[in-house]
Amino acid sequence: MLTRQTFIRGGKNGVWITWELTKAIVPVYFIVTFLKHTPVLDWIAKVFQPAMKIFGLPGEASLPLVFGMVLNIYFAIAAIIPLDLTQKQITILSTMLLLCHSLFIETAVAKKTGVPVKGIVLMRFLLAVFAGVLLNQLI
Repeated sequence: MLTRQTFIRGGKNGVWITWELTKAIVPVYFIVTFLKHTPVLDWIAKVFQPAMKIFGLPGEASLPLVFGMVLNIYFAIAAIIPLDLTQKQITILSTMLLLCHSLFIETAVAKKTGVPVKGIVLMRFLLAVFAGVLLNQLI
């Protein structure tokens, strides 16, 4: 039943979740924006450009890809925003992250269920690579 208390509790939870996400996203956004105005992001882009080229992505897109795979999807989103990516590039990057995000956390969860962890991680990574290459060709 919907009561006044339901709305108050929902509002408090919504504000708390927004605050928690803001604490993660805003610092990453500022760090990537700062790196964009320094030679560091250019260096990262040059190093990863050959690998990212097969996905049709610029080298700097490696930053949100790594953030998403290692940390979580919210850090990846924060790292994508300051980059000048096209719709095609954002679609490819987002699809890859959808398939292969939060690997450490989700691997720990999978291990608890008894699933072969190495196989799951390898499958998710290979699916992300395959999807990135395929979307680059199709879009």
